[in-house]
Amino acid sequence: MAAALCTLELIIPDAASLKDKRQVLRSLLERIRSRCGAAVAETGHQDTWQRATVEAALVGSSRAVLARQVELLRRIVDDNGEAEVAAFNVEYL
Repeated sequence: MAAALCTLELIIPDAASLKDKRQVLRSLLERIRSRCGAAVAETGHQDTWQRATVEAALVGSSRAVLARQVELLRRIVDDNGEAEVAAFNVEYL
């Protein structure tokens, strides 16, 4: 068994309030949960309107399986037009 921790620094340029930010994040995090099977949470910049730190934990049978899940997660985030990726880090455990 293998595990990976993905840390994403996001910029949400159109957010004019915390409510706007939460709406974008709620949609994005639910999409990641349902398509990747990841445990996902906002872990930083919770009181900042246009920034967010999100972490996703993934577990798989091998590192190759995890690499595919991480790639899918990255595509989901990149395809989201409301948030830009400032940093994307992966740590295999």
